[in-house]
Amino acid sequence: MLAVTEVNGCAACSYQHTKMALRQGMSNEEISSFLSGDDTFIKSEEAKAIMFAQHFADSKGLPARYAYDAVVKEYGQERASIILSALQVILAGNMYGIPYSAFKSRLQGQTYEDSSLSYELGMLSGGIICLPIALVHGIARGFIEPSNIRFDKRLTEEPS
Repeated sequence: MLAVTEVNGCAACSYQHTKMALRQGMSNEEISSFLSGDDTFIKSEEAKAIMFAQHFADSKGLPARYAYDAVVKEYGQERASIILSALQVILAGNMYGIPYSAFKSRLQGQTYEDSSLSYELGMLSGGIICLPIALVHGIARGFIEPSNIRFDKRLTEEPS
């Protein structure tokens, strides 16, 4: 979560993920390392998952097929699917957390450089309207098409 938050830059998510990490016993140094994009505290057995998480966030949820295949090869299909689902939830949370953070900052007299009041209010109110529709869509799609991953069709080969 911290690695994805570092990529997406969501202040509200960073705060919540940091609280969770502290509760799970991570040190301040470990948390700072993840939030700054440093790899000092990445455990070797978690490295591919964390790098995939950052790639997933960088690609706005459309990772390269070879990157996901590497996660499947490392962790197996079931764990890779769990990793993917967690990343999709985090990405969806960031879609609401970023405008929430910007709006909250605006109320305190500081505006985000690339944000506007209409964007912030539109995303927050639109989320309330769209969330029930998205939930029904997700459930229906689960019956029709079990795969929950889309790949960037432009990235078909692993870079050399």
